[in-house]
Amino acid sequence: MTGFDPPSEEVQAAVTTALAEDLGPLGDLTSLLLPPADITAYIVARTAGRLAGRACATEVFCQVDPSVAIDWRVADGDPVSAGQTLAAVAGSRASVLTAERTALNFLSHLSGIATEVSRYAAAAASAGSGRVRIRDTRKTTPGLRVLEKAAVRAGGGDNHRTGLSDWVMFKDNHLAVISIPDGVAAARQRWPGRIVYVECDRIQQVDDALAAGADALLLDNMAPAEVRACVARAAGHHCLLEVSGGITLETVAEYAATGVDFISVGRLTNSAPALDIALDVKEAPDPSQEG
Repeated sequence: MTGFDPPSEEVQAAVTTALAEDLGPLGDLTSLLLPPADITAYIVARTAGRLAGRACATEVFCQVDPSVAIDWRVADGDPVSAGQTLAAVAGSRASVLTAERTALNFLSHLSGIATEVSRYAAAAASAGSGRVRIRDTRKTTPGLRVLEKAAVRAGGGDNHRTGLSDWVMFKDNHLAVISIPDGVAAARQRWPGRIVYVECDRIQQVDDALAAGADALLLDNMAPAEVRACVARAAGHHCLLEVSGGITLETVAEYAATGVDFISVGRLTNSAPALDIALDVKEAPDPSQEG
């Protein structure tokens, strides 16, 4: 268990679903045809990045065969280099090969997210502000949100809200039918104590949200110069500022230098390329052939 692990029940449920998808009603037909043997396999990073998903990979092997032993050499959140051995896996050949692809799918996908987050975090830190944090969004794979948000944390990022019940957030489609002052007032009355966010895509909305007493503003699709103007307007207000919308690895440092508190990026979870991770197998030596 590490500080970046998602809840164990979420890991178990996701792995159960993934294995059911892969094995179907009859199991691994190919591995069942192989002669029985104990093997040691090594999980190896083919490219450099940041590790995430260790708990999921461990759970895959455990659900397939609890006797399979895994010796991890790195933890979630650790940087990994190309060619680095991440773990040794020892057990029956059929069990290890049956679990292989599902375990690697979790590791590669979640490590890809952590790797992308670490790149954005490093680029934002290069701006020298020292305060801005990179956040994810709700643009996640259905059913895997909690796992993907754990991977974001492993990459050095923060989590935006996990679900719609976490806090009140008025976005453009909400503001088409309710004004910012009325929306904030209604939220305070019905959900006292809940954070109230307002998405703003122009300066007037920023002024309205600050006057209404919103807790946080999401500055959406604004140019850096506009964001700086919003930061100046919010001076003296106890209001967090988050910027989002079309921010790339090339532009994140410029946004980080504006003085906002958070930068949220959807591609961290919905478009991050998988990290190339493989399983190299070696058979255990035959004791009858030794000596």
